Amino acid sequence: MTDQNENNKDQEDVGLYEKIASRTADLFEEGRKTFDEALKKAKEEISSAGDYSREQADKIGEYVRRDLKANANKAKDAFIKAVEPQRLAVGAQSAFSRILSSAAGTLTDLAEKSEKLLEHKTGELTSPGTLTCKNCDAEMHLTKTVRIPPCPKCHKTIFRKSY
Repeated sequence: MTDQNENNKDQEDVGLYEKIASRTADLFEEGRKTFDEALKKAKEEISSAGDYSREQADKIGEYVRRDLKANANKAKDAFIKAVEPQRLAVGAQSAFSRILSSAAGTLTDLAEKSEKLLEHKTGELTSPGTLTCKNCDAEMHLTKTVRIPPCPKCHKTIFRKSY
């Protein structure tokens, strides 16, 4: 076979490859066929059009199958690597941890502010309620508004108010 004949044959095979691959993709994208069914139908359509023999279509069709399967496997592997369950789980845990840490910090700040609002000192005026010494947990039950005295048990001056 001469170089010119080989070149023509190569171009013919490349053209057939592209037609089979394109038609297979079209049929597959329509969603009514599996990959194998789409490839078989594409080969049948192209060979029945008369430009290529059944043998040529089958031979080139196997190249299309090989290449598309290889590309599909590469895409699948890349997808699995990109959304690897362990990786997603670690990412979710990390995000959840950051949210909880932030919430914990916010709640701690809020608790400290709330505690400060409930803190009363000797010498201040307060309404009826219960004062608990922050040092010894002794309670003073107040029935009327009074100026807060020191703790009767330990004589400290900081209390927590409850109602």
